[in-house]
Amino acid sequence: MGPVLAGLLQLLALIGALALVYVPVGNYMANVYSSRKHLRVEQWTYKAIGANPDTEMTWPAYLRGVLAFSAVSVLFLYLLQRLQGVLPGSMHFSSVNPAQSFNTAVSFVTNTNWQSYYGEQTMGHVVQTAGLAVQNFVSAAVGMAVAVALVRGFARSRTGELGNFWSDLVRGTLRILLPGAAIAAVVLVACGVIQNFSGIHEVGQFMGGSQQWNGGAVASQEAIKELGTNGGGYFNANSAHPFENPTPFTNILEIFLILVIPFSLTRTFGVMVGSVKQGYAILATMFTIWLGFVALMMWTEFAHHGPALQAAGGAMEGKEVRFGIGPSSIFAVSTTLTSTGAVDSFHSSFTGLGGGIAMLSMMLGEIAPGGTGSGLYGILIMAVIAVFIAGLMVGRTPEYLGKKIGGREMKLAACYILITPALVLVFTAASMALPTPPHSMLNSGAHGFSEVLYAFTSASNNNGSAFAGLNANTDWFNTMTGLAMLLGRFLPMVFVLALAGSLAEQTPVPVTAGTLRTEKPLFTGLLVGAILIITGLTYFPALALGPLAEGLAS
Repeated sequence: MGPVLAGLLQLLALIGALALVYVPVGNYMANVYSSRKHLRVEQWTYKAIGANPDTEMTWPAYLRGVLAFSAVSVLFLYLLQRLQGVLPGSMHFSSVNPAQSFNTAVSFVTNTNWQSYYGEQTMGHVVQTAGLAVQNFVSAAVGMAVAVALVRGFARSRTGELGNFWSDLVRGTLRILLPGAAIAAVVLVACGVIQNFSGIHEVGQFMGGSQQWNGGAVASQEAIKELGTNGGGYFNANSAHPFENPTPFTNILEIFLILVIPFSLTRTFGVMVGSVKQGYAILATMFTIWLGFVALMMWTEFAHHGPALQAAGGAMEGKEVRFGIGPSSIFAVSTTLTSTGAVDSFHSSFTGLGGGIAMLSMMLGEIAPGGTGSGLYGILIMAVIAVFIAGLMVGRTPEYLGKKIGGREMKLAACYILITPALVLVFTAASMALPTPPHSMLNSGAHGFSEVLYAFTSASNNNGSAFAGLNANTDWFNTMTGLAMLLGRFLPMVFVLALAGSLAEQTPVPVTAGTLRTEKPLFTGLLVGAILIITGLTYFPALALGPLAEGLAS
């Protein structure tokens, strides 16, 4: 079986598995967020944090809950790293320095999981499990809660209430992410992923000499890292490491875990707004972009441009021979089109155009299918913009799901789509213009620029993957990427929740003969076009200086 055929068969198997669970998982999540009952463990949690889960919140109150919880999480994780040297289970690792502690705390709380450190040489068992793994759960649950609040904004009318943040946070964690991750962890352990609390071992090498390896609760963290679209690996090699991802089966399983909740949330959206066809329209948009990018990535990486590539069957540099080009391409697109950031190959070693595809995947706003929650609310914002564009073309007041899209709604949507590109371009320009440590950029020219552009694209979009040729463990990059992650996560949430509150206050508009049918293929095509054109106009000059220049020159 050739590598191209093997890659296509794995792609078909992945699509089949996602289709099989789409309806039950989507319906289950809709029931979780719509139920009026509280489990006993949830009631204990509410009492512990002093929250009343039955109190409805307006969008400012909901936002205050998001920000307060996230601020406390950043502080807790920062202090945990700074105190690591005196904590049990530290494996004799010293405390993490202030700049890196700040960067890592912000990274995991914002669901970015950018890592400017070697996990197996920096973080002990306590920080990994009580700090990083916990944030993998709750940061994903925060994104899902904000998405559900926006869905309620479309579903409700004549009220400014969007639900209860604390209830949404706890339910998302305990009813969705925790059981899903537990099942996935058991499967990963059965397939060879390690799960222990062992210390550091001296291991012999094939060519002589030895090296040190440590164990850890890897399977449990690997499961939620993918299911919650987090991406932070236990080891520096991330999902290319055999302790995290030992076989081709676990590789496809991890891609499945990355995609299952973001895709299934479109079903949740359809059920909660009372029209599953609306969910299918959003799903079709996500799937079209995802499949198109996978096809482009596989084509660029399988293309034979020279004797070395012909002998290897494609661009094998930077890719694990256990997986090959096809699965590595699927993983790369899936992890950058979501806010995951996990890698089973090194994107810096992809072809120039392949690296550009990974970068463009993040620049789309990670909405196809996007992160847990963030992908759904991101594409719904784009749907609002697409409806507005359609209204301008026919001279009719735009409407979406029975809600008028007026000046206030469009201003909030415009702010949402502008904030992330502004962060990416401003921070990249500053890093290129100001003197940075000479050892940070290991490459010059177009590829060196691509490394910096990729870093801030990843940070601002809360992805977390890196081009791997940039040494980001400096005070400048730790601080600037930390700020980019904070602003890129929470400023868009402000506009999302404000939009949700504005929509919830409206009186539904009746459907007429002139209403745009947003559940039809025509709207799906309009939405795909709007996403690609808006992104292209925003980022094309920067892409032309980096991956496009490199790809055309090779």
